Amino acid sequence: MGFDASVISGVIKFVSIDFELSAVQHGFAVASLTLTATLAMMFSGPVSDRVGRKKVLIYAALLFFISAVFSALSTSYIQLVTARMIGGLGVGAALIVPPMYIAEIAPPRLRGRLVSFNQLNIVLGLSVAFFTNYLILQLGESEADWVSSLKIDEYKWRWMLSLEAIPAILYFGLLFFVPESPRWLAMRGESRKAIEIMSRFEGTEDAREEFKLVLESIDKGNNRKRTSIKELFRPSMKFVLTIGIVIAVLQQITGINAVFFYAPMIFEQTGIGTDASFANAIIIGLTNLVFTVVAIAFVDRLGRKPLLSFGLVGIMVTMFLLAGSFKAAEYKLDSQAISELKKHESFEAFKEIQQLEGSVFSSDVEFKQALSELLDPQVIKKYEGDILTSTITINAWLVLIGIIGFVASFAISLGPVMWILFSELFPDRLRGMAISFVGVINSAVSFLVQQLFPWELSTLGSSGTYFIYGIFALMGLIFVLIKLPETKGKSLEELEEALIIKR
Repeated sequence: MGFDASVISGVIKFVSIDFELSAVQHGFAVASLTLTATLAMMFSGPVSDRVGRKKVLIYAALLFFISAVFSALSTSYIQLVTARMIGGLGVGAALIVPPMYIAEIAPPRLRGRLVSFNQLNIVLGLSVAFFTNYLILQLGESEADWVSSLKIDEYKWRWMLSLEAIPAILYFGLLFFVPESPRWLAMRGESRKAIEIMSRFEGTEDAREEFKLVLESIDKGNNRKRTSIKELFRPSMKFVLTIGIVIAVLQQITGINAVFFYAPMIFEQTGIGTDASFANAIIIGLTNLVFTVVAIAFVDRLGRKPLLSFGLVGIMVTMFLLAGSFKAAEYKLDSQAISELKKHESFEAFKEIQQLEGSVFSSDVEFKQALSELLDPQVIKKYEGDILTSTITINAWLVLIGIIGFVASFAISLGPVMWILFSELFPDRLRGMAISFVGVINSAVSFLVQQLFPWELSTLGSSGTYFIYGIFALMGLIFVLIKLPETKGKSLEELEEALIIKR
């Protein structure tokens, strides 16, 4: 799921040039996967309640494979978006069902750590995508015969997308070694199978004791055979549902997927060039991976609330740092900048751009506006990295530190902890529906962030965009400190008693 979602970060620049995309199309090419993921979240939880957690994930693996093949072979913008949207259906299922499944199969003392492993694997896929994007970019510049025979130099973005098929095939095959959720089996009346699976992880005696609690929980909420979404809005559910919605919105509105899915584009805004931008994206992936491991190590020791609080402070500080860095940037088209651009033989817009010689801009919005009045949009899109490299004065290291700090802060908090909370807050009988509900909200906000990011950069500028993300982090921190209860070390049945039945 992580690979499929983030591989677009390397693809989008080349696709945008080949298909001559507008800013809106650019945003939708990235966000389209999240749109259908949002739709899939609406039904993947309830469907998993009917057919089982495992079967839904097998369907997701097939969707990932289909998306990989057809997106790599796309000959138009519409075909590419359609293929990505097919993959989005798999992403929606792969976001909702695994944390639910893991929470239902894990012993209470290990639940936070094991649910975090799902986030770790997503992060691993994301990191691998950043690496393979960079690898293909470098191979495309190689003169080796095998590179030319495979047309890697000509079809860089197609090769980036085609590699999605590999994790899809692995995922599909390995799922057949995964047992079904024992709590789902218990809800279906298959007690013997449920106890057998639980015994493999907890020992027979502990499994039988916990299974009694599971049955009691199911019996309390199973007077009716079918659940209705209206049950989510009962007064007793108000507290946990409010927490779920706020955390779902907060995880995305602080800008994480803008960073992940536009990482090379963000770094290119600092003028470091395309190759360095892709290389820095790898650093982001590795940072995300390392600090997700840190979160796994501490989430069951320190608890959910401390990690969330610490991470939100880090997100707020680093976003304000990025806003300040871009606010202090300067864009100057002097004779040296013009000379640098002349080194690019294919750049033919010297006459137009020389009209700006001697001009100094203190805002990226003003600078890009001046360029748009002189140059064709496709020329700007193709050479934006080269133009910025020649004209911008900014502390690129400070920007890199800010981005790394932001990703690290997210990885130890909102990244894994949100899904842990989702898997813990809701009662067995409503868990599938409830996680789908808050997951849809999370994904809808993610779609808006991805869709609007290119527009925000062109309208509000980098500084304004990151400042807004920092304000959202501050608001979220206040909510977490005041409202969020601690859930570590308690069984799902104990949490249901404390957060729902007694309220």
